[in-house]
Amino acid sequence: MSKPIVAIVGRPNVGKSTLFNALAGERISIVKDTPGVTRDRIYADVEWLDRSFTLIDTGGIEPQSSDIILRQMREQAEIAIETADVIVFMVDAKTGLVDTDTQVAAMLRKSRKPIVLAVNKVDQYKKQEMDVYEFYNLGIGEPYPISSEGRQGFGELLDAIIAYFPEKTEEEEEDETPRIAIVGKPNVGKSSIVNKLVGADRVIVSDIAGTTRDAIDTTITKNGKDYILIDTAGLRRKSKVKEDIERYSIIRTVSAVERSDVAVVVIDAVEGVTEQDAKIAGIAHDRGKGLIIAVNKWDAIEKDDKTTREFEKKIRTVLSFAPYASILFLSAKTGQRLPKLFDAIDAVLANQTLRIQTGVLNELLTEAVMMQQPPSDKGRRLRIYYMTQVAVKPPTFVLFVNDKQLMHFSYLRYLENQIRESFGFSGTALRMLVRERKEKDN
Repeated sequence: MSKPIVAIVGRPNVGKSTLFNALAGERISIVKDTPGVTRDRIYADVEWLDRSFTLIDTGGIEPQSSDIILRQMREQAEIAIETADVIVFMVDAKTGLVDTDTQVAAMLRKSRKPIVLAVNKVDQYKKQEMDVYEFYNLGIGEPYPISSEGRQGFGELLDAIIAYFPEKTEEEEEDETPRIAIVGKPNVGKSSIVNKLVGADRVIVSDIAGTTRDAIDTTITKNGKDYILIDTAGLRRKSKVKEDIERYSIIRTVSAVERSDVAVVVIDAVEGVTEQDAKIAGIAHDRGKGLIIAVNKWDAIEKDDKTTREFEKKIRTVLSFAPYASILFLSAKTGQRLPKLFDAIDAVLANQTLRIQTGVLNELLTEAVMMQQPPSDKGRRLRIYYMTQVAVKPPTFVLFVNDKQLMHFSYLRYLENQIRESFGFSGTALRMLVRERKEKDN
């Protein structure tokens, strides 16, 4: 089951980014005491009690503004609202209730999404109690007093947010149909690929129950197997500025990838691989999803015997964080190699669920340690007692060691490469976890 999406919205300078950074646990958004400084939505994964969710920070909403920057920020916030499962509407206790708050509240009510009202900058509740009560006039429900700067009141706010999360149903648990997200920048040919793939096989078009997504889920059958395609191609062109369109696409990508097993990142062969492609692929990588790079419009490229190899080398350089990603060159226009996409998807799905026996893993570990000694520090050497696989999707391995501080990142990468050389795992990330055990426990 995918993580719910929670969007923080409100007019500029009420403290949205400060709350976002506090909940995300790191300073991700730029926080400055100037309205409109957060121009891009930024997302982070947050955990509270036994629930986890994806939090979106948005630019401030100025409903009636004609200023181009504020208008673009409003459009970004609207997309966040469309995508979110729960909306945190933030207001400012020190400024008090203003007309813009009322306008934003009216806009949020139209979304028919659950709304949690956060009244920020309540540093002394007893003195500011009446300031908080004023926000009942918005007609949105109970106001939750918080101080983003002072990190006060978060518990009740988070309790109110997760109360709206759906419980996992038996039906959802039983649904093993692979979900494939078709993602990428605008104009790379996502819709053409989806239309070519589904063709006459289009049987079901529906949104995931309980949410309103921009992505359309389509169930198709290929080679006797069912797949659900999550299509993010229906991106509304609210701005002619390319950079702004790309910003809008990121949060939809997060939403689609979160619900998928495999992400197919579509790249424009004519344009070449870009940093924006890397950002989109990075979303899948960070979430441990299967990853296929589909280079579309390959028919439009003049080729010689080196073209494919050189293009693949560029992809590997820009997407250096995901050397395991499968790469496929195709053309939605001509149908070239398109049928092979499902073969690639099947291979990645198989690798995502591949399990390696503990005995086999530890034979590999023994050989790896013999070939390259573990690191040491001040005369104390890392000892790795054993390794075991504890999960799939993505395949996750735990190494039990004498001292976690001695495990250098480069040695962990070396062990991951040894696993890949022996067992493949093409197209899927691997998670390597390190746990400490006292030597006497061994």
